[in-house]
Amino acid sequence: MSRDTATTSAGLAAVEIEDLRYTYPDGTAALRGVSLRLERGERLGLLGPNGAGKSTLLLHLNGLLGGEGEIRIAGERVEPGTLRSIRRRVGLVFQNPDDQLFMPRVFDDVAFGPLNAGHDGEEVRRRVARALAQVGMSGAEQRPPHHLSLGQKKRVAIATVLVLDCEVLVLDEPAAGLDPRGRRGMINLLRELPLTQIIATHDLDFALELCTRAAVLDEGRLIAEGDPAELLRDHALLEAHGLEVPPSLRPT
Repeated sequence: MSRDTATTSAGLAAVEIEDLRYTYPDGTAALRGVSLRLERGERLGLLGPNGAGKSTLLLHLNGLLGGEGEIRIAGERVEPGTLRSIRRRVGLVFQNPDDQLFMPRVFDDVAFGPLNAGHDGEEVRRRVARALAQVGMSGAEQRPPHHLSLGQKKRVAIATVLVLDCEVLVLDEPAAGLDPRGRRGMINLLRELPLTQIIATHDLDFALELCTRAAVLDEGRLIAEGDPAELLRDHALLEAHGLEVPPSLRPT
């Protein structure tokens, strides 16, 4: 991305998705014309039943999948020639942190990105220390990832993308498998990060508490979007698309 483009991108939407369509090789239509726009600093909860297309949509945001339509990150189109830049700007965190952590030490996992980006040793160490501090894992540099708890692994996985100064954080089921303390810690962590966030989750109370906006997907289509509390009080909408009113909004 050129300096001129970076300068002019300041006033652009963080993420723009226009008429995104994707069909898997077996003929399954996973996305059927999805359009979304996120302003900088928004936290979007992406909601829907299994098979709605949530994970497929996430994988398009940094070019791991490529369908029809258009995606722009701060005005930069996601396409083969921009993937190196896009993947630094969009940090994707998988549901299972073991899919993201593969090195013998936490330091090595978090350092992997900046080393491959060409940063020198001192800059890598600085970035790793900062990223681990952001996720509350300072001091864990020498620990083997497989010795960490699930919540700790999820935090380190987030650090592996924060270390590259991403602008958009994309998370697939960040609360899955966490106990109440870990879930609360994840909400607090994500709330404190000053990044645009797209969070696919089945935990509707998690989305209600954390997200500034929500979108419901079903069968690859965008069904509704808006204020999380308003969407999640719509019993008919949720029931029609395989979701339930979250416990915090149910009548007592």
